[in-house]
Amino acid sequence: MRPLVHPAIEGVTVEAILHALSDPVRVAIFAEIVGQDCTQKCSSFMPMGGEPIPKSTLSQHFRILREAGLIRGERRGVEMHNVSRCTEVDELYPGLLAAIAQAHTLQVARAARTSKKLGKKKAK
Repeated sequence: MRPLVHPAIEGVTVEAILHALSDPVRVAIFAEIVGQDCTQKCSSFMPMGGEPIPKSTLSQHFRILREAGLIRGERRGVEMHNVSRCTEVDELYPGLLAAIAQAHTLQVARAARTSKKLGKKKAK
C-alpha cells in the first residue's frame, strides 16, 4: 500500500484549501466530518441529494481533502478513517474554515427553502 500524503501544517496554503472546498461534494464531506466531530469512513458518505457516490470517487475526494491539509487519514484494517485538522488549520488561518462552514450552512439552508417552495408550487 502506498503511504498517505499529509502535508505539514506549515505547508498548507489558502489556495489548496479553497481548491479542495470548491467542489460541492468535498465541502459536504468536510462539513460532515467537522460537524460530527468524529471520524468519517471513506465508504459511508452519502450526500443530502441521496444519490450514492461510488467508492472510487469518494476516495479521490478524500485524497484531495487530505493533500490540502484539511483531514488526516488513518488506515484501520481495510477501512480508511478521516479526521479533521481544523484546529491546526485554524491556528494557521484564523477564521477561514469557520467562514467557509458558515457559508456552506447558509447555502444548504437556502437550497432547502428553494426546494420546499418548488415542491409546494408543484403540489398546487
